[in-house]
This record gives sequence, C-alpha cells and structure tokens, in this order.
Amino acid sequence: MSPMATEPLRLTQRTRASGCGCKMPPAQLKSMLEGLEHGTHPEVLVGFEHADDAAVIRLPGSNQLLLSTVDFFSPIVDNPYDFGRVAAANALSDIYAMGGRPCLALGLLAWPVEELGLASAAEVMRGAQDLCTEEGVPLAGGHSIVASEPFFGLAVQGLVAEDHLKTNRGARAGDLLYLTKPLGSGIMAAALRQGLLETPDYYGLLEQLSVVNRAGATLALLPEVHAMTDLTGFGLLGHALEMLEEGVGLELWTDRVPLLVGLEHYIQKRILPDQCYRNWQHVESKVQGMQGEDFAWLCDPQTNGGLLVAVDPDAAVKVEAVLEAAGVRTACIGCFNEDQEGIRCLKAVPSAST
Repeated sequence: MSPMATEPLRLTQRTRASGCGCKMPPAQLKSMLEGLEHGTHPEVLVGFEHADDAAVIRLPGSNQLLLSTVDFFSPIVDNPYDFGRVAAANALSDIYAMGGRPCLALGLLAWPVEELGLASAAEVMRGAQDLCTEEGVPLAGGHSIVASEPFFGLAVQGLVAEDHLKTNRGARAGDLLYLTKPLGSGIMAAALRQGLLETPDYYGLLEQLSVVNRAGATLALLPEVHAMTDLTGFGLLGHALEMLEEGVGLELWTDRVPLLVGLEHYIQKRILPDQCYRNWQHVESKVQGMQGEDFAWLCDPQTNGGLLVAVDPDAAVKVEAVLEAAGVRTACIGCFNEDQEGIRCLKAVPSAST
C-alpha cells in the first residue's frame, strides 16, 4: 500500500523551502548573470538587466508589446489543488505587474511520481487550470519531468500597448509608494512547514496567495503611475531597491506597512525562512534606520505578494479610487526623494508628507 493511503499528503514536507523562498539568493543571482550579455537584440525592450517581472519584445508592425515570463517554485501549501492555484496566480501576476494582460500559459511540472503519485500531480494541474480559466487565460500545454522534489509553475505570455508598459524602474523624486497586499507570507509558510501555523492564519494566508494582481493592468492606463513591480522572493526592501533610479532614494514609513493578521505571533517565536537572512545580507549596506526585528518582515520572501506602485502625489486620490473599485486593499508606505541614497526606514511619517 502506498504511504499516501495511510497518512495525509503534506507537500511542504517534501521540499527544503516554500514558494518564492526557494529562489536563488539575490547575491548569487547577480553573480551568475554578471558575465552574460544583454541589450544585444534591439527588438527586446526589457531583458534581465534590471530584474524586471517579464521580458518585453516589440511585435513588428504593431504598437503591441509581447510580455513573456516564467515562474515556478516548491509547494507553499500542502493541498495539491491549492498549490496549483497559488503557483498559477503568482505567474500571471508578473504580466499584470508590467501593465499587461496574460493571454497564454504553459505548465512546468517537476514531480516525485513514486512518492506522491500521479493523482496529486493531476490535482496541481487542475488547480492551475481552474485559476487560469477564471482569468480568461488558456493553459495550453507545458512540460513535465520526474524529480526528487515537487515544483510547479507557469510560463506566461501577455500583451500590452507600448504606451502602457510599466517597469520596475522610473520612480521619480516626490512619488508616493503604494503596496497592495500585506507582508508575511514567507514567515507563515515557514510556520506551516513546522506544523505551527494556526488554522485561521492558514486560511488567511491561502486567500492572499490565490489573489491575482490584475489591478496592475488598470493602473497601467494611468500616466501618473511611473513604475510598478510585484513583491516576491527578495522581500520588500529588495524589490523597493530595484525601483530606485540613480539619484533617487526612498523614505519607507514602516508603521504604515500592512502585515498579515497573526504575523507577530510567529515573529516572536522566531520562525523565519532562511531567505530572510540572505535578503538582508544583500540589502544591508543600502538601508538605514531599520529597528529591531523589523528585518523579519521587511526581508520576508513573499509569494505572489502585492504590487509596489510609484505614483505622482497629485494622482494619489485617483489611484486609491482605482484600487478601491477593484477591491484591492492598499497602503501608502513611503515617498521617493533626492535627499539620500538607498532606503531610510522611519517609524512615523513626517508631518510634511502626510
């Protein structure tokens, strides 16, 4: 009899890390890419040079751009169907983060068939297909291998008008920084792996992980939105640093950063994914003013995290209205400026900025 018949299937126990917490550490990724050429193909508008959410190529004879991304990871939840939905939502969100709309998806599956069986793999695919169908995106094929650890994700293509393309660069001094989801998914996923995540917190985590950032396609229509990216494995500090142009810094109002309900309980128990420490080592020299254990959630690797959006302050009300109409919870968490380099963390918002 298969062991799966006698004990519950816990996907998170079959891997060394969860979700985007299994990403290659940012320092290693940077080192790996340093020797590769970029900018050698004029039709490619966005490549890997700025760690953006998708590659972008101009379609001949059209003002449409093709967006292409791939994203896969190890299970962050135990249920195979839910894992498929989360992985699909995470991959589709890359296209929305650049202002596009996804139009085609292909699955990428690595599965320990002898240990976990084909039925669980089929459930992963079913979850992904259901999520893609809800978004109007065909899951039209893919590739699978037998492996020692389970991984799943999607390669996704999307389209965006050239005038509406948003990248993770371009934040201007004076812009406000908005975040559209609370932080803490990496820490809670670590608690789940240890069997310590309480049931209400599990359902709160699962709900957030399954929400696609489709509001990005609407925000991209606004010229006052100067830069946009989604928050994933390098944490808030890592992805916020990617948004900084030369001569522009960020004042981060840490008291305004939303956190998942119940997160403090797990931080107090010192339940942290290893990627928290690796992320902090990568950004430490560029961050000032961080207090105490704030690094835990500031560097927490997010899976399908919220959008980070740089907005002209004169359009703040408009952007907030767009997000509210889309049912998106949002918080203004900082301001870009010319007075500093890197990120300066403040507990209170200066009166001149409120």
